[in-house]
Amino acid sequence: MPHFAANISMMFNEHDFLDRFAAAANSGFKAVEFLFPYDYEPGELKEKLTESNLKLALFNTYPGDWDKNERGLASIPGREMDFEKAVERALEYANVLGNKHIHAMSGLVPPGGDPNRHRQTLIENLKRVVPVAEKTGKVLIIEPINTRDIPNYFLNFQGQARSIIEDVGSENVKLQFDLYHCQIMEGDLAFHMENSIDICAHMQIAGTPGRHEPNVGEVNYPYLFQLMDNLGYTGWVGCEYRPKGTTEEGLTWFHEALS
Repeated sequence: MPHFAANISMMFNEHDFLDRFAAAANSGFKAVEFLFPYDYEPGELKEKLTESNLKLALFNTYPGDWDKNERGLASIPGREMDFEKAVERALEYANVLGNKHIHAMSGLVPPGGDPNRHRQTLIENLKRVVPVAEKTGKVLIIEPINTRDIPNYFLNFQGQARSIIEDVGSENVKLQFDLYHCQIMEGDLAFHMENSIDICAHMQIAGTPGRHEPNVGEVNYPYLFQLMDNLGYTGWVGCEYRPKGTTEEGLTWFHEALS
């Protein structure tokens, strides 16, 4: 059975953020993930992880100004120095918090923007910063995201991500395979999982449509959980969904999976 990590940016919102660590542990999770740690000091977050005996699966690089619809810097021409600073800051946190994986958010292609230029910027940026990540054993991961939730996001497809990873050519740049995003953009989840497993460092799940619990919607997750095992995937599976009701009420799927 896969190893599940609660995404406490979306789950356990019945509690203040710093109380969600204990809530996740009390519900049976052994790890958590979250979007961004930067509103807190790394030592404060480390204390919560330690108190709850939790591991941290991953978090994202600083995305830029979220309120101005910035959704990442890695592929943005002219923001190379901002991306380098975002990676440096993320590494500072990861070195304290103990997570191996950091999601380098690609960002948006503006109207009239050149996707090819964004692709080249992303590749060059990753090549430039990955030696710094390698020194501390960290892995930068890129994630195809659907254009319904984040319109104009640069990276949308599994094959697109593979070609970028192969062009970067580093063992410290891998794929974040989000089954929810893939279902919306491409479907055929078992096929894509099988074809991406060699470059996959992290997976995420949510029910489709609606981004609720994985037992809500059109995807047969028990089959896919078994496929993860059959393929030998041993990384974390982030539960990045919005509970339909309270988080605990919606964890029937999780308790059944662990039984």
